[in-house]
Amino acid sequence: MARFQYVAYDANNKERKGIIEADTEQDAVNALKQQQLFPTSIIAAKSTAASQAGARGGKGMGFAAPKIPRKDLTTMTRQLATLLEAGLPLVRALRTLERQARGASPQLCKVLGDLGDQVEGGATFSEALAGHPKSFNKLYVSMVRAGEASGAMEIVLVRLSEFMEKAARIAGKVKSAMVYPISVLCIAGGITAGLMIFIVPKFEKMFEEMLPGEPMPAITQIVMKASNFLAEKAHIALIGLIVFIVCFRLALKTKLGALAFDTACIKVPPFNGLVIRTVSARFCRTLGTLMASGVAVLQALQIVKDTSGNELVARAIQDVHDAVKEGEGMTKPLEKSGVFPLMLCSMVEVGEETGALPDMLNRVAGVYEEEVDRAVEGLTALIEPIMICFLAVVVGSIVIAMFAPLVKMIDKLGG
Repeated sequence: MARFQYVAYDANNKERKGIIEADTEQDAVNALKQQQLFPTSIIAAKSTAASQAGARGGKGMGFAAPKIPRKDLTTMTRQLATLLEAGLPLVRALRTLERQARGASPQLCKVLGDLGDQVEGGATFSEALAGHPKSFNKLYVSMVRAGEASGAMEIVLVRLSEFMEKAARIAGKVKSAMVYPISVLCIAGGITAGLMIFIVPKFEKMFEEMLPGEPMPAITQIVMKASNFLAEKAHIALIGLIVFIVCFRLALKTKLGALAFDTACIKVPPFNGLVIRTVSARFCRTLGTLMASGVAVLQALQIVKDTSGNELVARAIQDVHDAVKEGEGMTKPLEKSGVFPLMLCSMVEVGEETGALPDMLNRVAGVYEEEVDRAVEGLTALIEPIMICFLAVVVGSIVIAMFAPLVKMIDKLGG
């Protein structure tokens, strides 16, 4: 029998931890339920061989281990699944990928070598992966553990690679949509700063010489004052900008700051629609992939919460987790959260009633991923003329402010 470390809640909603012996992870779950315990995490206890493998192979690396780039990790997962499907043993497959990674990706090569050493020493693959938290998150480790328990490791790895590819595609779409407006803002800022610091002061000096004592138009006075401030106190403005960025990033690291920012992203237009579709697609795809791979629903919800990347969504998922733990369905807490669309809630209800929730979640994820693609394309098409108009207004206002006194000066010279 194998030994499993578990975290569970009893009937009084108190957390219990311990070790239970069972043949498989599912048997351990069933045994805990018979004891009126509801598990949220079950991890195979480290064997003596595994500990020895860790000592030899560097399992103690932890956070000091190198981090595999996301693209390399996705490719490695796909290749490993292919090798296992072809009938290669796990250790041999890892050694094959390690040889391929030499020279191409030093980080991947080092991690694969360590994984191979640990598995050869008697550790399970999921235990070896857990020793590299910078490269393999909870979702990855939990799915591999479920694959070990079900004996379908290659199927789980295929699902993992597909999940990572789709997640990377959505993230890439969103990032590419932000490249254009950020680029335009940087260009507009550079042009404006150059005009205000170098060009406007020359015009101001000329106006003082040619139009002494003459009142300037209001827009010209505003531009000149702003120019004087930037020319004389540009370092203060730069320091202020840096302080603002640092404070903003520090605020995002706090729960309250992250909650406020994430709430604004989901509630405030015009980008809230895209954010809602993105978090809905990620929620459905992650939960559906975990459940389809055999991960227990409570543990799957906990993993989805930890990997959501959004404080408001994480709180909503925690409410769903608590409701499921009490024997209720997911639909009501999802609707009550106000975060997820009604269509998602309805499809989850249908999935629960038919017993095909993982398949339903993956279908809904596909729908929202397509909507994210269309929303990104629409926003990109809309942002382009908006940013052009913004740049024209900024530069045009400075030009008008400088030419208004020039007209007056020309009239004076003509008279």
